[in-house]
Amino acid sequence: MRKGLLVLVGVAALATAGCQSLGRAIFDEPVVNFRDLRVRGLGVTGGALDVQLSIYNPNNYALDAKRFTYRLMVDSTQIATGQLEQLFSVRSGDSTVVTIPVNFNYLGLGRAGQQILNRGTLDYRVLGDFTVGTPIGDFTRPYDQRGTFSAFSGSNR
Repeated sequence: MRKGLLVLVGVAALATAGCQSLGRAIFDEPVVNFRDLRVRGLGVTGGALDVQLSIYNPNNYALDAKRFTYRLMVDSTQIATGQLEQLFSVRSGDSTVVTIPVNFNYLGLGRAGQQILNRGTLDYRVLGDFTVGTPIGDFTRPYDQRGTFSAFSGSNR
């Protein structure tokens, strides 16, 4: 009886591992691209930004975001970090734009301010990870995007 139970547990473990491997083979990672950075407001001690990311789902099934974290860097200085509270879904073969609210303190922006004054542009990086739920399980993947913000035209590259 005990030997039969061990065999059953072993077969179940192998089946689960096989399903996870198969799931990873048919899961295409979403494509996350930076779309826009907008200054929402400036105050005496800090300000607020909206960072927009475009998320494309190349899979044949919808992806439901379960967790989304982010870090905003200016050059190598971390300006903000957090987790998106409003979760989202991306249909098969479709894209959605996610807006990440970022509050910052001027003390952390000293380097950024100097860069804008000297060059008129700001090099930034948005990175983190996201967990999506699929019919074949949950997958957590990192993202990392860089760009340049022009203070005078308000455009991004």
